[in-house]
Amino acid sequence: MAQDLFDAAFAAMQKCHAPYSKFPVGAALRTKDGRIYSGCNIEVISFPEGWCAETTMLSHYVMDGGGEIAEILVMAEKLEKCSPCGGCRQRLAEFAGADVPLHLCDSSGVVQTVTMRELLPFSFQTDVIG
Repeated sequence: MAQDLFDAAFAAMQKCHAPYSKFPVGAALRTKDGRIYSGCNIEVISFPEGWCAETTMLSHYVMDGGGEIAEILVMAEKLEKCSPCGGCRQRLAEFAGADVPLHLCDSSGVVQTVTMRELLPFSFQTDVIG
């Protein structure tokens, strides 16, 4: 795992808005050309209308023009191995190839690395992206 990707997710997690769950999450991805995008969870009182960290990260990535994703990292302050929720698994699969590594982290480092295929083996497929 590259330290700069971890640092980007950690910095994003520090900016989260989680007054209801008290569960900060950060995420970061790196494109093949080296750009890093990060995001944090943003809650609102009307559940489930907030944004997951992965959704925020993907928003930054899309708004900057996207690109081929090389690796993804997700972390939580209060969970040993933070895995994306079901909706975020499909969102990530929309933009990341099946062999893209996803690092599941706590606030001290990588706990486990899986591929997108392992994370969501039966994702919806499309010919639009890719």
